[in-house]
Amino acid sequence: MHMPDGFMNAPVSLAAGAVAAAGIAVCLKGARRELDERAAPLAGLCAAFIFAAQMLNFPVAGGTSGHLLGGALAAILLGPYTGVLAVSTVLLVQALLFADGGLTALGFNIINMALVTVVVGWFAFRALARLRPGSRGWLTVCAGVAAFLSVPAAAVAFTLEYVVGGTATFSVGQVFASMVGIHALIGIGEGVITALTVGAVLATRPDLVRGVHDLRPSLQLTTVGAAPATGAYGSARHGETR
Repeated sequence: MHMPDGFMNAPVSLAAGAVAAAGIAVCLKGARRELDERAAPLAGLCAAFIFAAQMLNFPVAGGTSGHLLGGALAAILLGPYTGVLAVSTVLLVQALLFADGGLTALGFNIINMALVTVVVGWFAFRALARLRPGSRGWLTVCAGVAAFLSVPAAAVAFTLEYVVGGTATFSVGQVFASMVGIHALIGIGEGVITALTVGAVLATRPDLVRGVHDLRPSLQLTTVGAAPATGAYGSARHGETR
């Protein structure tokens, strides 16, 4: 999915860079509402996890391989604004230190792998999660489905960008079939990894999953000596609300 230098013409590359910069600027402002003393460390851990996971490739088909994109995972755990910033930071480090994706194509890579995957993953997860918000198992499935959908969506965005400013000699049909077909398979791996990760956090610290903050049923306050109220995510501690 990382776009190399020279794959798009200069004017379109500059426009993509401007769109990516504008998106990051919006997310910097929005992240102020998402980050607190608990979410800030998680954002760093999530970015580190995505960075490490993107270094690991798994075979897909025809000798090709894929890796985690991480946009949906970051959105569900951190929120959409912070999620974009986390993935964008990973992409910037990869481009500067590891030449993974070209510098002139950094705008495209941020659009496709940060903005598109986060937006699609976030809204898909939220729409599905509202159907059964009290079920941890369902929310885990929702995370996997949202992550799966985000990957071919990024491939479609890649194809549209190629239509506008591509410099290679491949036909649009070839690019679309190759990118969407392969990334639909990659999306399966993305969905499994995301579901396992979100499910693990939901089982241990559901309060850290930004995507379910307003979906969890409210738990009544309990007094010392009284039986704790219970909800879909376990027992409430004495005198604590979630």
